[in-house]
Amino acid sequence: MSQTAAEHFMVGGGIASLAAAVFLVRDAGVPGEHICILEQRPVLGGSLDGSGDAADGYLTRGGRMFEPNYVCTFDLLDSIPALDDPSISVKADMLAFNAEVPGFSECRLVRDGRKAEDRLRLRLGAGDIFDLVRLTLTPEARLDGRTIESWFRPGFFDTNFWLMWSTMFSFQPWHSLAEMRRYMRRFIHMFPGLARIAGVLRTRYNQYDSLIEPIRAWLSSRGVRFRTGAVVSDVEIDGDSRARRVTRLVLDSGETIAVAPADRVYITLGSMTDASCTGSATAVPALDDREGAAWRLWRRLAARHDGLGRPEVFCADTAKTAWNSFTVTLDGPEFFDFMERFSGNRTGTGGLVTFAGSGWTLSVVMFHQPHFRTQAQDTYVFWGYGLRGERNGDFVRKPMWHATGAEILQELAGQLRLTEAQAAWFSGARIVPCRMPFITSQFMPRRAGDRPPVRPAGAENFAIIGQFCEMERDCVFTVEYSVRSAWAAVHAMTGRVPAPPAVVRTDARPDVLWNAARVLLAG
Repeated sequence: MSQTAAEHFMVGGGIASLAAAVFLVRDAGVPGEHICILEQRPVLGGSLDGSGDAADGYLTRGGRMFEPNYVCTFDLLDSIPALDDPSISVKADMLAFNAEVPGFSECRLVRDGRKAEDRLRLRLGAGDIFDLVRLTLTPEARLDGRTIESWFRPGFFDTNFWLMWSTMFSFQPWHSLAEMRRYMRRFIHMFPGLARIAGVLRTRYNQYDSLIEPIRAWLSSRGVRFRTGAVVSDVEIDGDSRARRVTRLVLDSGETIAVAPADRVYITLGSMTDASCTGSATAVPALDDREGAAWRLWRRLAARHDGLGRPEVFCADTAKTAWNSFTVTLDGPEFFDFMERFSGNRTGTGGLVTFAGSGWTLSVVMFHQPHFRTQAQDTYVFWGYGLRGERNGDFVRKPMWHATGAEILQELAGQLRLTEAQAAWFSGARIVPCRMPFITSQFMPRRAGDRPPVRPAGAENFAIIGQFCEMERDCVFTVEYSVRSAWAAVHAMTGRVPAPPAVVRTDARPDVLWNAARVLLAG
């Protein structure tokens, strides 16, 4: 079989697989009809989702933020036409939207029902600053297995810096210290804008409509095959770490797909949104945190083959990796109008609003409207999440994990000190709470070898992509990490494209370091 006739199979239909397919067609010259994407869910996109309707309520489980140094992502998006205006790229549309609706928060923190007076201050002590600087200078190899709370003094976790940092990136004290170090070095140029969420780029709509659907349309027009509802339960690999290759894919339906020596397989291991479940205004999302197909596949492969990582490090303790989000659909603008007056931000410009001191560490985002391309007229959609859903609320005296959608809105109304008449704005709201047992699984404390490389030792025709492969310097829980892994995999598997560009090292620029130091020292 010639190289051009080789088949390319993607296990998983998230952004990593979609990006790999684009790079294969666009850069490696692979005909689209020789690419097959196998996705277990009914829809592509993985964690970049957006679904629902006005009647039952819209749903976005979460959302990723972007910034200008995502060089791999913007290279990808620069060649995909925007759906609203195919004469421009998705990249151009995103940049145009952020110029039209610039983000600059006037209300990052709320305390006691009011904008926090110290919302522009980080409240770091001298010892905290010393610990932060020491962390950035410590080699990552010395941080194997360590947690964030093992490094910092207890008072650090009461600072505004930690509250802003942890809610913006979803870090918990028990998460990986090495991962926090990567984030600090990767995003140090954003320190001056931390209190206002300045420098963050957002998509015009939810990320399914803005990113996934345009990519899917581009690939479909080039003949790429999509098989949704196709659960890959096993990947048969012959050989050992000196030389090994995939020979067959096994689906849970009993179907098998033979993989020839010239074929290539790109495997997404694990999933941060695997086993997600939803509730309603009157129903709590199920707490039955069973591992889904993505984790079962990784466990099966890791048990049989050396060098494919240790999935149990990331998925074995959902009490430390879960949080609940919620999406609210309203029929009128009253609550949005209130939040504009309350926050001082025009809708869509403020970003994350966090309630300091709330038991659930509750945050909300008032999206620019419409948030869905087909959103019904006169409907309004906002989103929120609780970083500490295992703790009791302040107005609903139960853990968020045990709260219905109506109770979440009750807690939100309490945090904002809404009157009974104002709380009535939520009457008739369609709220979809969503539990994600593994949403921060990629942040769990890790050691060398816990994440496999993009091309495991001896791999002749397969690569690992997504959030759970190892790539130097870059940060998980970002679209950039998944896209970079896809680019690296296509480079390794075809030899027809260059290696992905290096991670932008703003931490090596004296001006960036000076500006960051000034912010930290300002207190």
